[in-house]
Amino acid sequence: MKQYIDEAEKVLMHTYNRYKIVLDHGQGMYLYDVNGKKYLDFTAGIAVFALGYNMEEYNEALKKQVDTLMHTSNYFYSIPTIEAAKKLAKASGMDRVFFTNSGTEAVEGAIKLARKYFYKKKGKAGGEIISMEGSFHGRSMGALSITGTKKYREAFEPLIGGVKFATFNNLDSVKNNINDNTCAVIMEPVQGEGGIYPATEDFINGVRKICDDKGILLIFDEIQCGMGRTGSMFSYQGYGVKPDIITCAKALGCGVPVGAFVATEDVSGAFEPGDHGTTYGGNPFVGVAVNKVLDIYESESILDNVNTVGQYLSLKLDELKQRYSFITDHRGRGLMQGLELAFPVEEIIANALNMGLILISAGKYVIRFLPPLILDKSHVDKMIDILTICLDNV
Repeated sequence: MKQYIDEAEKVLMHTYNRYKIVLDHGQGMYLYDVNGKKYLDFTAGIAVFALGYNMEEYNEALKKQVDTLMHTSNYFYSIPTIEAAKKLAKASGMDRVFFTNSGTEAVEGAIKLARKYFYKKKGKAGGEIISMEGSFHGRSMGALSITGTKKYREAFEPLIGGVKFATFNNLDSVKNNINDNTCAVIMEPVQGEGGIYPATEDFINGVRKICDDKGILLIFDEIQCGMGRTGSMFSYQGYGVKPDIITCAKALGCGVPVGAFVATEDVSGAFEPGDHGTTYGGNPFVGVAVNKVLDIYESESILDNVNTVGQYLSLKLDELKQRYSFITDHRGRGLMQGLELAFPVEEIIANALNMGLILISAGKYVIRFLPPLILDKSHVDKMIDILTICLDNV
C-alpha cells in the first residue's frame, strides 16, 4: 500500500490530503483496502454511493449498456437518456432536464439559465445572484463565484461579478440584498460542506415568497442533500416548496459521473439551441445509470429506509451529545447528519479510520455522517461503538 501511495504522490497534483489507504473493492456497506482490511463506510464517496457497493442489479444494467452503446453525442437522441429525463422530471416535480457530467457543471448551467431568463425578461444583461454565506456550490469559476466561503474564492479572483451573499436562515439579510437586477437566489436546503445546517421552515418559505413577489428565480442546490438523503427525493419536498431550478448530481448516478439541472417549463424556455451544451453529458451509459438508480429507489423503498434508519441515527447521535460535554451541537436531516465538537475533529476521524470506520468532516469542527442509504440499524450500532471508543480516548 505504501508503494501505491508513494507513486500517487509523484504523479497526481496535490489538491487533496488523502487518507493513507488504497481502496480496492466494496460490498454493501463496506469497503476493503488492497491489504484486505474492512471498513464500515459512513461517507458513501461523499454522498454518492447511495445504493452501497457492488449491487448486482445496478452493475448488470451498466455492463449491458457497455456492450450496446456508450456514447453518441447530443446530435442524436438516445432511449436511455429520454427515459432517465422522464423519471428525473417526475421525481423532482419539474419539467425539463439538462444532463451534465458533475454537480459543478450543473451549477454552472443553472447560473447561465437564470441569467438568460433575466435577459429575455428584462431585455438586458446584468442579472445578479444572491447566494448564502457558508454555502458550497463547486470549484469551477462560476460555481466558485457563488460559494459563500471566502477561503475557497480569494486565490482565484476576479471571479464572475454580480454576486451577493446573504446570511443563511436570515430572511432580512436576503431582503436587504435584493435590487432591480436580482435574477436569482440560490441556496442548499441543507448546507453540506458548510457544516450540516438545514434551512428553517420560515426561511425557505419566506425566500420563496420574496422570489414570487419580486419575480426572482429560486434555485435549490440539491447536489449533496438531494436524491433521498434527507428522507424525500429532494430536500425541498420536505419543506413543501417548489423552486424554479434545481441542481443535482452525486447519488443521481451512484458512482457514474452524472449531474443535472432541472427547471420548470417557463424557465427552461429561456434557453435556445447554442446557449448551452456538453459533449459527454447525458450519453446512453449515464442515462442507464440514472434510470436504474431511480428504479431501485422505488423497488427497494429507499426513502422509507432513510426515514426509519435516519431517525435511529439521529437518536443515537443525540445520545452521544448528551454523554460528551465537548459535543456542542447535533444537526441534520435523514441520513445527512453532523456532530459539532469544541475542537478540531481530524484526530477522531483518523482514529476511527484505524479502527475500520470511514468518516469525513464538514469544516474543521464537524463530523459528517453520509452513509449509503441502504444503512440499517446494526450498521448504526457498530458505528456508534467505534466512535464512542474514539470519543472516550479524548
